[in-house]
Amino acid sequence: MMEAADEGFWARVRTVLASRKAVLLEEGYVRNAARFHRLTPENLDAVRTGLSPRALLTVWPDLNPDVGAVLATLPEEGSAEFVWEAQDGMIGYAIVDDTEYQELATLVVDARAACALPVYLDERHPLLCAALPDSDGVLRARW
Repeated sequence: MMEAADEGFWARVRTVLASRKAVLLEEGYVRNAARFHRLTPENLDAVRTGLSPRALLTVWPDLNPDVGAVLATLPEEGSAEFVWEAQDGMIGYAIVDDTEYQELATLVVDARAACALPVYLDERHPLLCAALPDSDGVLRARW
């Protein structure tokens, strides 16, 4: 059963932010489509206001400023989800496999920070995960 992104969930996000200063929020708004937000205590409320209805929210540790080190952690075989923050603050992501790492390295050469997330469900271990309930508080998302 999926947890609702209710006030209790947001209180846990604030607690995590108090110790980590920043986290990465993955907003899954339709299957296989997502947006990423770098959350801080200062922008949490603004980001929260702009989230899509019924979105699946997954909270990950913050991006690593050592992009080269993140590239070096990509699996030798298989796929990974690579998330990066460009110099202008925009966050991009791509699902890549081992045949695309060279192209990815060129794409993110000027990135400020990045992370690699597993693509396989049994390997994903986020800090928090919940789905946004409807305005009446009922969780109707089918994640």
